[in-house]
Amino acid sequence: MNILERKNTDLIKEFNRYVREHPEFANKIPNNSVIVMQLEGDDEFNKWSLKLGRSHVEKGQPIVCIRIKRIKPISSRIEELEVEQEIAR
Repeated sequence: MNILERKNTDLIKEFNRYVREHPEFANKIPNNSVIVMQLEGDDEFNKWSLKLGRSHVEKGQPIVCIRIKRIKPISSRIEELEVEQEIAR
């Protein structure tokens, strides 16, 4: 998986989380749409993503671009850690 594919996968996961938390947003997306993720400020990714979306669309099918304007950095969900150390003999 290349860097653009990985970024697309990560954005799709975040978008799915967003829609689960804001189900009313899904009403803005026509049924049977091809969804294209776009990331503000990332022209290389946006061109690649749009080209990918257009390669999967069928005649008459809508393409919906989801432009992500801001995204928080990924952070760990670990709340507590413990370190154990062992000396090899």
